[in-house]
Amino acid sequence: MARWEPGARDRLVVAAVDLFTEQGYDATTVTEIAERAGVTKSTFFRHFPDKRELLVAGQDALSELLADGIREAPEGSGALACVQAGLERASTMMGPTNRDLGPRIRAAVAASEALQERDALKSVGLAAAMTDALRARGHTDLVAHLAAELGVLAFKRGYAAWADTESDELAPYVVSALEELRSASAALD
Repeated sequence: MARWEPGARDRLVVAAVDLFTEQGYDATTVTEIAERAGVTKSTFFRHFPDKRELLVAGQDALSELLADGIREAPEGSGALACVQAGLERASTMMGPTNRDLGPRIRAAVAASEALQERDALKSVGLAAAMTDALRARGHTDLVAHLAAELGVLAFKRGYAAWADTESDELAPYVVSALEELRSASAALD
């Protein structure tokens, strides 16, 4: 096994998604994932505490990019403009591999209660990062929380739309989703 080859983390994620698609989440073992990725089981555990965490790889980096974009939005920007800046920044970490894995990850999550729970925790974490960044910019707790939740929803909707395309850029899809949500919220009265 080529433990020393670069990209073990990415190979583990792809191997897991492939196996979850082929045989289901519950039927897939860590040993099978490691073997498919061409690494040892101990290498798996150096990268991930368990197999649920494979499908949220990069969450910390994504949260940080969302917060960075919010922090760096132009002075005086409203909460949703800040969230848009965060979404655009976070989109830079997503490439064709992320797009191609999207539909298979959605299917794996839909088929597994454990993955649905982990996906919900990911959403909470992303919203918390955006809420904190918005509060730091002076937005009230309520406005920061609402804008962050809209940001998470826009990211999910935009990502889902993007995964069904051949486009290399996620940003237009998440920005469009945020605009749709902004319009929809205006119609709530």
